[in-house]
Amino acid sequence: MELFDFPNKEIWEKRRCWVDDEMQCIEDGTDCSSHGAALFMDLQACYCIGAWLAVIVLSVSVIDAHLRETEALDDKMKTAKLLEEYYEGNDDINWLRKLRNQYVHLNLDNPILEVNDQFDNRTNLEADATKAIKMVIKTLSQSISLP
Repeated sequence: MELFDFPNKEIWEKRRCWVDDEMQCIEDGTDCSSHGAALFMDLQACYCIGAWLAVIVLSVSVIDAHLRETEALDDKMKTAKLLEEYYEGNDDINWLRKLRNQYVHLNLDNPILEVNDQFDNRTNLEADATKAIKMVIKTLSQSISLP
């Protein structure tokens, strides 16, 4: 299984280059949250290794940290309200927040995640993780410092 195998250098490099290419939308002068940037570094590593659930879970944390520090300037606002008010992407940010919450908060009556998903659902997990990291990059690119 990819998740437990030693990283394939070619796959790692392909994913790292993809993230770098996506990051080209972030111009000089972007006001990036230091906390969010630190979390994003781990997010990149998770993406490159193929830790798809970690990418999804961590994506909300990166977006939250960045928007709190650069847009809302408020560390008390609830995440749902923060995302609703400050996320400027075209994607449904609540999709990501709700997916993350389903992974993090177990629903005993309707579990969304089982161990077999790590083996049988890798393609869907990767697609969701890729969408999530694109949303993060969009968020990081929306805060431009004014001179």
